[in-house]
Amino acid sequence: MDSLILCCSLLLFTPAGVMGAMFTFVNKCDYTVWPGILANAGTPMLDTTGFELPKDTSRSFQAPTGWSGRFWGRTGCNFDGSGSGSCLTGDCGSGHLECDGAGASPPVTLAEFTLGTVGQDFYDVSLVDGYNLPMIVEGTGGSGLCASTGCTSDLSLQCPSELKTGDGSACKSACEAFGSPEYCCSGTYSSPATCRPSVYSEIFKSACPSSYSYAYDDASSTFTCSAADYTITFCPSSPSQKSSRDTNPTSSTTSQQGSGTSGSAGTEQGSGSGSGDAMLADGSYLAGLAMGDSPRMFSFSMFVFSVSFLLVVSLL
Repeated sequence: MDSLILCCSLLLFTPAGVMGAMFTFVNKCDYTVWPGILANAGTPMLDTTGFELPKDTSRSFQAPTGWSGRFWGRTGCNFDGSGSGSCLTGDCGSGHLECDGAGASPPVTLAEFTLGTVGQDFYDVSLVDGYNLPMIVEGTGGSGLCASTGCTSDLSLQCPSELKTGDGSACKSACEAFGSPEYCCSGTYSSPATCRPSVYSEIFKSACPSSYSYAYDDASSTFTCSAADYTITFCPSSPSQKSSRDTNPTSSTTSQQGSGTSGSAGTEQGSGSGSGDAMLADGSYLAGLAMGDSPRMFSFSMFVFSVSFLLVVSLL
């Protein structure tokens, strides 16, 4: 009897963080979203790796302490009765409703978590792999700053033409679009000192200031909380503009496959202030002039002067 009382007392007074965190997914889009879940290496899978979340519904999962991984929303999916199919954005390439350990195909909005075994959790919303739908993360019941983060803007409406996917349903990162080391923070640009914000990443940062906009964007984009539960909301400012473009999302199929490139929560660095001023008349940007704080970086006034000069010359 004493042992039973002791066990009940321990359960009653055990902090929530010792049990891990409860993740609740909420769909406020006016269309169905199919969340995908990828656990990082060395951490257990949750109850599912992918599921259907109709509009105005929610679903929760318990994660153990120390769990780390990422969540995202797939859109425009078409799965048959056996769960076989694919998605227009965020597809994980498994060919099934369950992602089965596969990551999201960019462009995709990611929520990344590392739960502490003792102490703080780290979390972020990343646009390093591009954008496919609005998303926010909110912590409840925890201690510490526990700030909300995410992207409530419909970036596909602000996306430069050279970053848009073929059907305009998502916005690529500059790394995916151009593949150059300065945009991908690779090779000689693989450190915070050498990989700086670009015009493209600053478009993302301007629209979504608390989200990761490029690989080294830690300073303004990683958040902490202790012993909290978390809610991941798709289209928090519903109705999303995406519905007007995807008039029948369930009939769409995917044309991409792969996995994201951004790191787990708390691993990316840097910051950038938003600037969309370099857009040209056709909605595109000059990629060769896009790297901030580099020898090729033009100030805005110089950029405008250069473009104006070229336009005048072309008219002569």
